[in-house]
Amino acid sequence: MEGGGASVTPPNSTGAPPNLLPVTQPISFSPGLPETVLDPEPADALAALAAALAGPESERRDAVSAVVGRWPRFLDGWARLGQLARDPVEGYACARVGYHRGLDRLRQSGWRGSGYVRWEHETNRGFLRALDGLRQRAGEIGGTDEEARCAEFLLQLEPGWSRIDAAEISTDTDA
Repeated sequence: MEGGGASVTPPNSTGAPPNLLPVTQPISFSPGLPETVLDPEPADALAALAAALAGPESERRDAVSAVVGRWPRFLDGWARLGQLARDPVEGYACARVGYHRGLDRLRQSGWRGSGYVRWEHETNRGFLRALDGLRQRAGEIGGTDEEARCAEFLLQLEPGWSRIDAAEISTDTDA
């Protein structure tokens, strides 16, 4: 070998530099933003919430409060308690608890601050209800900037949010 230098053999049979090698493996392009689906709530918590929501209207708030007291991480319980609140401030507080507990659960499920959290997945509905409740209650107490941020966040998480029937959000008892 001339010049006495070391010989470098390209790691392929073509002699081409590695960045010009033919593609031999399939190329996978991301289908878009990731989607997060929360784990299901405990079956007994779901049953207790369904029973509380099916009870007499005059007893629903207290019944849902008892469910949340027993299962304090139950997102839909917090969202429903916010819907049944005696006033906008109480509703805001309940929705905010559900929202923040929901963010914790999303992160535990692999969510990294972006991507979809779709309504079509029953297990995501408690978080989305809590976020929508926070949006609504923030507006009722004069937090228009927070109301707008929540509305934008809802559309980022679930682009079809505006097409979901409002009655399904507030009265869906399939908890």
